[in-house]
Amino acid sequence: MSTFDHPGLIEAINASLGPLRKSQPDAMKGFAQLAQASMAEGAISAKHKELIALAIGISQRCSGCIGFHVKALKKLGATRAELEEMLTICVYMGGGPSLMYAAEALKAWDSL
Repeated sequence: MSTFDHPGLIEAINASLGPLRKSQPDAMKGFAQLAQASMAEGAISAKHKELIALAIGISQRCSGCIGFHVKALKKLGATRAELEEMLTICVYMGGGPSLMYAAEALKAWDSL
């Protein structure tokens, strides 16, 4: 089981990126604009986009991505049932490694 403290991990990542935001403001603003535009409501709902983003984070084994996208999903009103159903697809497509990160996503859900 994951030993990540997802609330703490999110805070630490944000703090660590502070200097990069100051030294590279245009690039970081560009990334933020890309994220905002990509995740906006459209033909695909923001909640479904976050489920997709979380699935990619799990498949890429990115603990920070798991924390940020689980937090966003909770804010958007996703249910644990929706999360769990998406996790089964991750496991189907990614096998054992995705199962390990699915467990981490469940822990993140419970801790955020």
